[in-house]
Amino acid sequence: MEMNPFWKMIPVAAIAAFAFAACDSGSSSGSDAAESSSAAALSNGSESSGAISSSSDVVVASSSSVAVSSSSVVAMSSSSVVTSSSSVAVSSSSAMSSLSQGTVDPSTVVSGTMKDDRDGQVYKTVMIGTQTWMAENLNYAVDSSWCYNNSADSCFKYGRLYQWTAAMGVNANYNTAFLGFVVKRQGACPGGWHIPSSGEWTTLEIAVGGELALGVSETAGAKLKSTSGWYDSGNGTDDYGFSVLPAGNRRDDGIFFNTGSNAYFWSASEYGAYNADFESLYYYSAVMGTNRCNKDIAFPVRCVKN
Repeated sequence: MEMNPFWKMIPVAAIAAFAFAACDSGSSSGSDAAESSSAAALSNGSESSGAISSSSDVVVASSSSVAVSSSSVVAMSSSSVVTSSSSVAVSSSSAMSSLSQGTVDPSTVVSGTMKDDRDGQVYKTVMIGTQTWMAENLNYAVDSSWCYNNSADSCFKYGRLYQWTAAMGVNANYNTAFLGFVVKRQGACPGGWHIPSSGEWTTLEIAVGGELALGVSETAGAKLKSTSGWYDSGNGTDDYGFSVLPAGNRRDDGIFFNTGSNAYFWSASEYGAYNADFESLYYYSAVMGTNRCNKDIAFPVRCVKN
């Protein structure tokens, strides 16, 4: 029996919830917000050519074949505009595109450490394929960066949360203006390291998850998440020692959100004047993909070696 087209849409429709969990302005916190976002996306089966509402609403769009449920537009803070490159719904599995196959053997990963000469902090590192990454979130204090709930213990565990301009090391005016791509932007990273571009994040996703379907890795999230610390047994296998923890985020209204359930990382890649790409991982899914959010949301940072 042929599968009903609606059920073929469900796995990808769930991806559309990812951006909401990061930039949602609801009052619930942590795992409750992630769970409700996922449930909302799964309940919507209708399609529209796009969903754009007033400035106080989420705007969801896609770089390819957009199909978004009109009921998935939810209210949030006035400056929180989200677009998602992975928010795509398709009615047939034949539309799934494969960009690359083959993963890096976890046994070839090289672990190490590096010292940030600016403050003496030491970070774990991992070399996965051709890339060397920090295996911990950056914890270097700059303006417009925060510890979760303003707790020093959270900085020790999760690193700091940075607005995009703080991560990039540029004037805060660029939260609402287009900076333009700069190759290997050091930003808040230590010397010899930089804020990864969206393309560099994609390279990592392919290295650990193999093929990408609709620009999203269906398994990289599980392989990169830590083996403990995630809500509702949503832990990963941490095959590569990347050890992603659910550090959450800080909204533009100053409220901290999603610790324990979600993990996000800024990229250096912009999407217009107000938005930039970020990577997202969730307790309820093995998926990892690229989304977009307004720059004055604060996310963690992982640096990659030059």
